[in-house]
Amino acid sequence: MLTVIGAGFPRTGTSSMKAALERLGFGPCHHMFDIMTQQDRVDRWLPLAEGAEVDWEHVFDGFNSTQDWPAAHFWREQARAYPEAKVVLTVRDPHAWYVSMQMLIANGPGRQLPDDIPEAAAGFFRGMMRLQPVLDHITGSVFGDGRSFRDGLPDEESAVAAFERHVATVKESLPEERLLVFDVREGWEPLCRFLDVDVPEGEPFPHLNDAKSMQRTLERLISEGSIASPFSG
Repeated sequence: MLTVIGAGFPRTGTSSMKAALERLGFGPCHHMFDIMTQQDRVDRWLPLAEGAEVDWEHVFDGFNSTQDWPAAHFWREQARAYPEAKVVLTVRDPHAWYVSMQMLIANGPGRQLPDDIPEAAAGFFRGMMRLQPVLDHITGSVFGDGRSFRDGLPDEESAVAAFERHVATVKESLPEERLLVFDVREGWEPLCRFLDVDVPEGEPFPHLNDAKSMQRTLERLISEGSIASPFSG
């Protein structure tokens, strides 16, 4: 059963939040990485591409919190399904977010792959391709104009406007006591206060998976077939 629902766009500190929530006892935390590395999970998301309802208990079996797309796009449905769960909307400067998303797309689905990549890497990208109908649905819903995931982001002005619309919609849709609007640069204090848990003593807030670390993770995956989680260490 979900206790914390992530509502933030990718590249707003969702990887850091995954690590933080797990450290605070709200894990395992569902993230895109979990779908890409566990291929059977892709099928659980596919009905959403057609607007169908899903059994969220099945989708999130084994998880207690969520971050990142595709989960974060369906925050409203999850908030209804889990009325006691709290919602964390991660935010950042939208122009910096735009640059980071462009880099993520260029180094992920937008990159050219060699023919002889290791099987682990091939499986990772096959999973991304199988999930594409869901990602297309999300991209079209967020950015409009029939845009697909492979089309990438629209121009910066349009993308930033979509980012700001999303933030406003989440804020308007949930009561203050249920929602935390959170920039991961704020550290442990506001998050722990919102979740009513103690701040980990002597531990810095995790700051993981920035654009450069994502690039290193993908380069290692393609060259070595290593699919170790980037969310620890």
